[in-house]
Amino acid sequence: MRIGVLASGSGTILEAILAECRDVVVVVVDRPCRATEVAARVDVEAELVERDSYGDDFDRVAYTNRVLDALVRHKVELVVMAGFGTILAKPVHDAYGGRILNTHPSLLPAFPGWHAVEEAMSAGVGVTGCTVHLAIDEVDAGPILAQESVPVLADDTIEVLHERIKTVERHLYPATINAFVEGKFS
Repeated sequence: MRIGVLASGSGTILEAILAECRDVVVVVVDRPCRATEVAARVDVEAELVERDSYGDDFDRVAYTNRVLDALVRHKVELVVMAGFGTILAKPVHDAYGGRILNTHPSLLPAFPGWHAVEEAMSAGVGVTGCTVHLAIDEVDAGPILAQESVPVLADDTIEVLHERIKTVERHLYPATINAFVEGKFS
């Protein structure tokens, strides 16, 4: 199954995916970032589909169609989000419904959205974690494929807790992607 990875940041989750998952054919980024270097190191093509605005004038549907064009050009069959910083619109879900995976730093349905780690700490929970789910048009609301818990320790900072969650994510996400490709979630 031809995999396209959407990334925006440092590429640490991407590194784990590339180390464990075969058939990644393209990495699409929405801004210049280290993820393109990570892809280049293993001879995977990276394509910048740069987001042109972060303001009220951002045309999410037009941007989504540009990303979709890149995925289609590379004949992607499975879309894997790896810290992609732009929420995509309905056209990508129409094209890849049931074939978009995402990872999230909480035990969904708790703490959806961009500030999950901060919200978990503010709520005073003793356990949080990582979720791999199918992405749908509603943010962080798709069917859950895998979860793993991470304790919240008394001396945790947001950064320390988030890194501990990412450590779990770096093994759970590639394993879940491989299981999905093997048809274990049919």
